[in-house]
Amino acid sequence: MTRPGRLRKQSTTPDSDFGDRRFLVTHPYHPLFQQEFELVIYRQNWGEERVWLHDAEGRLISLPALWTSVIAEDAFVAVSAGRSMFRVAELLELTRLIEELKKLKQREECKGNGVVNCKENDVG
Repeated sequence: MTRPGRLRKQSTTPDSDFGDRRFLVTHPYHPLFQQEFELVIYRQNWGEERVWLHDAEGRLISLPALWTSVIAEDAFVAVSAGRSMFRVAELLELTRLIEELKKLKQREECKGNGVVNCKENDVG
């Protein structure tokens, strides 16, 4: 997911607008948290912005750029100060997905009980 206001063109070539080529892993639950690395390449892979680095063993690995100091801290994350892990839009999407799963479960239960006239209205 790209942070609002920070849309970048898709690219397979490195960006050269990073003056400081060193960065920190900022995701608090990542095993490399607070470790500093040299930026090898920054690009869009698998639908998200990613940073590529060499780990302690010299292997080339990538991380989502959002988990690093390459991209400035999201304003929501800074203001919430750990009190909320989700934005309103994310919570609304989660609610929609839960409702969808409930409907699917009700349909399966309806079919599993041998109800012949199981209508969409009966299951939400």
